[in-house]
Amino acid sequence: MVSPQHFLYLILALLIALTLHEAAHAAMATLLGDPTARQQGRLALNPLVHLDPLGTLMMLLTVLGGIGIGWGKPVPVTPWRLRPDPKTGMALVAAAGPLANLATAVLLAGVLQADLLPVTWLARLALVIIVVSVSLAVFNLLPLPPLDGYRVLLGFLPSRQAAALVPLEPYG
Repeated sequence: MVSPQHFLYLILALLIALTLHEAAHAAMATLLGDPTARQQGRLALNPLVHLDPLGTLMMLLTVLGGIGIGWGKPVPVTPWRLRPDPKTGMALVAAAGPLANLATAVLLAGVLQADLLPVTWLARLALVIIVVSVSLAVFNLLPLPPLDGYRVLLGFLPSRQAAALVPLEPYG
């Protein structure tokens, strides 16, 4: 069981990491020419637009056990609108989420290393955000559908091998 303070830190960290992750997907899709996420209000740092009801409930229940497993609403992407091509574009959109989480962790680690957060509770929250962000990035880079690592893998595989993996998607 986690303390009330740590519970709050975990919830805040998960909301921040999840929001940045999903917003990065939306930003990359928009940058690559697909306006779908922007048109549907997903190019935002408002956590409410990125929360999935079941994923949020799971997050709350698992945080009580000190783990914090949940998920956000998938960002809508229209692959044929992506540059330079749908396959590469989808891989870049998928990579943007975990990369945003890793960038957040590196940035906050630098802030902590430079001792720029004198307030103890803020430094503790930053540390929890770092752990959650790295965990989210590593988990999402597993090459299993529907995780981001799967989409990144498809982008690197020759078309024939990528097409052979697509039938596995419903089982992910």
